[in-house]
Amino acid sequence: MGDKAFKAAMDLRDITATAEAQATLQQQLWMIAQTPWKSGILPNANDLAQARASLPSRLANDGRGFEPTKHHILNDIVPAFNGSSISAHYYGFVTGGVTPAALFADNIVSAYDQNVQVHLPDHSIATDVESSALGLLVDLLGLERADWHNGTFTTGGSSSNVLGLACGREYVLRVAASKAGIASKSVGEHGLFEVMRTLGLSGVQVLSTLPHSSLVKAAGILGIGRANIINVCQDNNPLLFDMKTLELALVRSEKASIVVVSCGEVNTGQFATAGIDEMRELRRLCDKYGAWLHADGAFGIFNRVLDDSPEFATIKKGVEGIELADSIAGDGHKMLNVPYDCGFFLCRHPNEASNVFQNANAAYLTGNGNGPPSIPSPLNIGVENSRRFRALPVYASLVAYGRTGYQAMLEKQIRLARMISGWLYDHSGYNVLPEADSKEESMDQTFMVVLFTAKQNDLNENLATKINKTSKIFVSGTSWQGKPACRIAISNWRVDEVKDFELVTGVLQSVVEGRTSSN
Repeated sequence: MGDKAFKAAMDLRDITATAEAQATLQQQLWMIAQTPWKSGILPNANDLAQARASLPSRLANDGRGFEPTKHHILNDIVPAFNGSSISAHYYGFVTGGVTPAALFADNIVSAYDQNVQVHLPDHSIATDVESSALGLLVDLLGLERADWHNGTFTTGGSSSNVLGLACGREYVLRVAASKAGIASKSVGEHGLFEVMRTLGLSGVQVLSTLPHSSLVKAAGILGIGRANIINVCQDNNPLLFDMKTLELALVRSEKASIVVVSCGEVNTGQFATAGIDEMRELRRLCDKYGAWLHADGAFGIFNRVLDDSPEFATIKKGVEGIELADSIAGDGHKMLNVPYDCGFFLCRHPNEASNVFQNANAAYLTGNGNGPPSIPSPLNIGVENSRRFRALPVYASLVAYGRTGYQAMLEKQIRLARMISGWLYDHSGYNVLPEADSKEESMDQTFMVVLFTAKQNDLNENLATKINKTSKIFVSGTSWQGKPACRIAISNWRVDEVKDFELVTGVLQSVVEGRTSSN
């Protein structure tokens, strides 16, 4: 699908015709989503004040009715939202956007409100669609269905990392029991304390480089402990694994280990590995010491959709060999551009998740009694016993746009990021991070995130604030190696390289020159 075909596929008119019953509401929602915020990316103070003043202080005995409530939400509440998803100029969190196909499907999800947690093939097609969406996603990521069509959709990357570490915890303790010649006990069945006491281990450690905060949170939730996230990076590069340091950590006999590869570090968008050889070495070490290899795919794993042209060769090396991992976590709302909440968890071991998340089934959850289901009930392989049909927007977008549609989307985002990175590299007032030996190297390593600072220390202290005060774009304030920095993260399908480049560089130029008044 070329660029013109991709834009045509995004046209909502082709979608609303298939849902006449909701056409009016759909058109209203689309008009809202296309209306620029009158105050820029963030709501202005008046809109926020009006929205807060409009909130009822207590529940009334008699409701307002549907129409007044609709007007209240549209006129009072909506103007106080930010434009993080509907604006291509929001570069803060990696929010993504909502494609027209996903917007349409999400309204269907709410209207029909299917609970997909139990596979009842005579009751609904929902679980079949979810399984199909998972398979299409595996195809998009260039993974083999025979190995990877196992997993589930989650609330987001954070919960997907919980699943990855939970499965890893189950696996490594079972392997430790086997090595010790002790009968294996499941953590899901007997609890972490009982299993650890039986094995004589002091804990489980997670070995990684610059892990995302959600991974640290997952370790806290699962009883692994935030303090047991261990950094095993190279001295001169905080992103890349130091294999010798890693092996020294893996050899500790009192610990069971999970190794986590970050595919898209949050500040730089760069990767923890730089090619297939490093992934093979990680796999070898994990197999040697009985460790689980988890990939936090976040947004970075989506660069597997790119072609093999020299333009993207360097960043594609960052996800080479991801198929060697045991599990993969990712966020759908980011590069898939579907609504919150949506993440995914894929696992190369089809039965591992059920060892942890098996539901103590009530009689009414056992299905029709005609043998094992062809599709596992999601409640047995994830956290929730009930949830919305979040797979449908994923299914709709993958069917609507296909591999080449997502290629076109991602190529635009990368090219815009690289154009901005090159401009900053040449600018006398800015630095691009991490530092590179040349402009070409800096741009070549840029995925869809640009990390930068001002060369003026006084400006650098409040650089993000000054940029965001223009109301034209929104960036994240962050830090790098203990110093303040800014991050531009490009993830919305609405990207227009030429127009957006002119807008971003115009704002950055005005800030460095001291011209920061908003329009």
